[in-house]
Amino acid sequence: MQGVADNSVPVVTVDGPGGSGKGTVTQMLARRLGWHLLDSGALYRLTALAARRQGVDLADEAGLVGVAAGLDVSFQPTPEGEPVRVFLHGDDVTREIRTEETGDGASRVAVIQAVRDALLQRQRDFRQAPGLVADGRDMGTVVFPDAPVKVFLTASAEERARRRYLQLKEAGMDVNIQNLLDEIRARDDRDMNRSAAPLKPADDAQVIDSTGLSIEEVLSKVMALVGQA
Repeated sequence: MQGVADNSVPVVTVDGPGGSGKGTVTQMLARRLGWHLLDSGALYRLTALAARRQGVDLADEAGLVGVAAGLDVSFQPTPEGEPVRVFLHGDDVTREIRTEETGDGASRVAVIQAVRDALLQRQRDFRQAPGLVADGRDMGTVVFPDAPVKVFLTASAEERARRRYLQLKEAGMDVNIQNLLDEIRARDDRDMNRSAAPLKPADDAQVIDSTGLSIEEVLSKVMALVGQA
């Protein structure tokens, strides 16, 4: 998406750990409101994927900054119930960026402040009329601190592992739920304790625990917050 961000455009930020349901909720919310969608996590996953494709080591900070600065990314809306299609340099990578390997790479890339700086303005450029729904880990704390509605969506690690297990099994992948739980806990620890924009609720965010809630129940809670803004 190109253009100059307009700070008068309303933004709803939905932050939280992976597996909390924020991806599905934000896509549904953007469709209901008719607003643009920013999947910021996809940008870090795309950086990790592009680095792997270009042979850039995830420990090569300068190389990663170059990869991040040169990303050619687009998001294509899809019917409700289907994931947004993601394109990297014209190649549909929707499935590839959702693998555990790419997710782990994204978490490693995201701790590097210079990479975050390279992607910051690109994220803010998604703020276009009539509004933006932004999904990520630091949308309310760093990228859009003036957003009128901020949500921090969470769930227990066990619940998030269960959801991911079912998702991967449905996709035909052979997975071990204990391994998924260990990976989720390790990623949470890395995300919450990193020096660059650690994962935490914004001071003015509404925290919603989605454990035991359906997606529609979570969406209703968020829609109510939007209606009150």
